[in-house]
Amino acid sequence: MNYFKNILLINFGGIGDEILFLPVISSLKTEYPASKITLCLEGRSRAFLQLTNLIDKSFFIDIKTKNRYFEMLKLYFKALFGKFDLVISSGANPLISLLLFFTGIKTRVGYNTGSLSKKLLTHAVTLNKNQYASKMYYDLVKTVSDIPFEPPCIKTENVQKEPNSVLVHPGVSQISIKKHIIKTIDAKVWSDIIIKLLKKGKKVYLAGGNDDFECISEIRNFLKNEDLTNFTDLFGQTKNIYDLALLIKKSELLICSDSAPMHIGVAVNTKTAAIFGPTNEKVLLRESKNFIAIKNDADCRPCLWDKRQTTCSELKCLNLNADKIIEILFPA
Repeated sequence: MNYFKNILLINFGGIGDEILFLPVISSLKTEYPASKITLCLEGRSRAFLQLTNLIDKSFFIDIKTKNRYFEMLKLYFKALFGKFDLVISSGANPLISLLLFFTGIKTRVGYNTGSLSKKLLTHAVTLNKNQYASKMYYDLVKTVSDIPFEPPCIKTENVQKEPNSVLVHPGVSQISIKKHIIKTIDAKVWSDIIIKLLKKGKKVYLAGGNDDFECISEIRNFLKNEDLTNFTDLFGQTKNIYDLALLIKKSELLICSDSAPMHIGVAVNTKTAAIFGPTNEKVLLRESKNFIAIKNDADCRPCLWDKRQTTCSELKCLNLNADKIIEILFPA
């Protein structure tokens, strides 16, 4: 097998996508421990770098802005002059293979998107979207590594689990909301979940980032007349995503949406229950009794990405109430 001194990895998407990509990074670091790994990712996902020490260098390319052609040119020059001998790209755009070909990087790995990719990539990998997304990414690295697949893992300092604790993280990114991609239940249902957890004697913590301010404010309003003896509002108290990972690791149970906190929960191996509406839980959530997809039986789901690029106005898939969710988590 070839030895690769400098490796370029290209993976665009949100923080969740970067966490799902972690097995590719860890496999290469194990197979080629002396290699230098550079990760190209979107600026919105820069916080991901706090969750791993496997990346030697990074740079940011924002291909989803109005300046995307300038950003692609920037990527080209970074790749051209980076002295890389291996590049792996998870992008399915046929133009990526053209760009990588003209960088002169000797070994070029990407998905087979047609005749162009077959000609211009040294390894054109079959794209299989009908599997856990982390394994889909891992198909790329199998061309240059013999390390078996291991699920995403975020290594943190050791923390003790707090008995009987439940962390509720209701948020999703504002970018999704602006693009009319609705993936979470409304604030009233979240507040009802918290009330029912408290009545079950659970220690409930509420967390969220800056994107979640509006949702958290509504939840607070619904809770203002309730007995909150065992409730702690931690909104704004996690300084960064690493702090959030520690908080999730400390909790016995995480309840969240299909979002970055869900992927963190899986990667620190905390029992995680995630609300799924229009997205496909079989692709986004690792199959394990420790990870629970909470969904209804709407025959139209999942639809997002395969059938449509935004969510519909009816949102039957998110017609979930607190009673059903609590029943799933704590069956009688």
